[in-house]
Amino acid sequence: MTDIPRRAVSRTAKLAALPLGFAGRTVLGMGKRVTGIASDVISAEIQQRTAEQLFSVLGQLKGGAMKFGQALSVFEAALPDEIAAPYRQALTKLQEAAPPLPVASVHKVLAEQLGPDWRDRFVEFDDAPAAAASIGQVHRAVWRDPETGVSRSAAVKIQYPGAGDALLADLKQLSRLGGMFRVIQPGLDVKPLLAELRERITEELDYELEAESQRAFAAAYADDPEIFIPAVLSSSPRVLVTEWIEGTPLADIIREGTEAQRDTAGRLMATLHLSAPPRAGLLHADPHPGNFRLLPDGRLGVIDFGAVARMPEGTPEPIGRLLGLSLRGDADAVVAGLREEGFVNPTEPIDAQALLDYIRPMLDPVAQEEFRFTRAWLRAEATRLASPKSPAFQFSRQLNLPPSYLLIHRVTLGSIGVLCQLEAKAPYRGILERWLPGFAPVA
Repeated sequence: MTDIPRRAVSRTAKLAALPLGFAGRTVLGMGKRVTGIASDVISAEIQQRTAEQLFSVLGQLKGGAMKFGQALSVFEAALPDEIAAPYRQALTKLQEAAPPLPVASVHKVLAEQLGPDWRDRFVEFDDAPAAAASIGQVHRAVWRDPETGVSRSAAVKIQYPGAGDALLADLKQLSRLGGMFRVIQPGLDVKPLLAELRERITEELDYELEAESQRAFAAAYADDPEIFIPAVLSSSPRVLVTEWIEGTPLADIIREGTEAQRDTAGRLMATLHLSAPPRAGLLHADPHPGNFRLLPDGRLGVIDFGAVARMPEGTPEPIGRLLGLSLRGDADAVVAGLREEGFVNPTEPIDAQALLDYIRPMLDPVAQEEFRFTRAWLRAEATRLASPKSPAFQFSRQLNLPPSYLLIHRVTLGSIGVLCQLEAKAPYRGILERWLPGFAPVA
């Protein structure tokens, strides 16, 4: 009983110590200025040390700290090389690893959720976790079907005891530290991301709801030649048993994959992102590399359906229509459409051509038949949009992001971040033409 509060206090203390470390580095920078060291050198050193500490702490924690770290890690490609390089490895670890739950705690959860005879449901069960996530860990097992007696290789996801409280406590603490992340990347505002994560906590804690979403995806992609969704074998509120899949994690492909692997993974990720709303009425809303595998047969294996957006009507038609109008250069129609959807204030005057000039560079990936996403491209766009001296930055302050588009926007940005980590080349425009409503072929 005393162990859970002690761990909670330790986690809060680690998060609370982050501003102290930042303050110390800032004082260090001030001292070095006195000695005549260039301010840009000091700034880079403070950025590097702050980044290393932030992601080191996040990587050691479960709960909301790790959830936030995973969500933020997909934007790693947007950071300058001199800042990203020191902790890129730590970011990868965030996506696929965490300290394991004690074996006794694992067995206790299984007994509570599957019954005291839980071992009878498995031919084999590996006590050592095969993978970890923000609110649970995965064990490899061999599941025995209770009706047919057939055995299948299985992944058993077990939720950490107290995960809900940890998520809320960590996200609340991180919200107070949001400004620190601007030290890593000026213009980076993490508060909307944290706010959205808080809103989705309840859904992610319910493994039966996740099982329902995974079954819907599996039905939509049954026998698909490109996308594979593992079957759900059993579910309870805190334990989810699914079919085990073999494959190369995208984190490994990002780190050491061939160009062909990178391109294939990128094409299939884009296909999943755009095809899921019309096919399943759902959007996979957690696009970090730990949730995807490139299977030996070339398909993309998809796991973890705790975070999904329910889109029974598919992707909103205005997205595709306005995207096509932008590529065709119809500035007045674009402004009219953005006003109608709530992106532009109905009464605020706006220069239609300037707005189109602001939007147009973001559409390079679909302005040509094939495009290769790169870290350099994403960094250039991030700099253009985030620099206070940039005309694009000033222009962006006139625009709104309607609540109904918030999750779609975040998932799209996250997917683009992964594509840039992969540096994947694919016919993205053709994928849009096939799956995005309202997006007509571009001459």
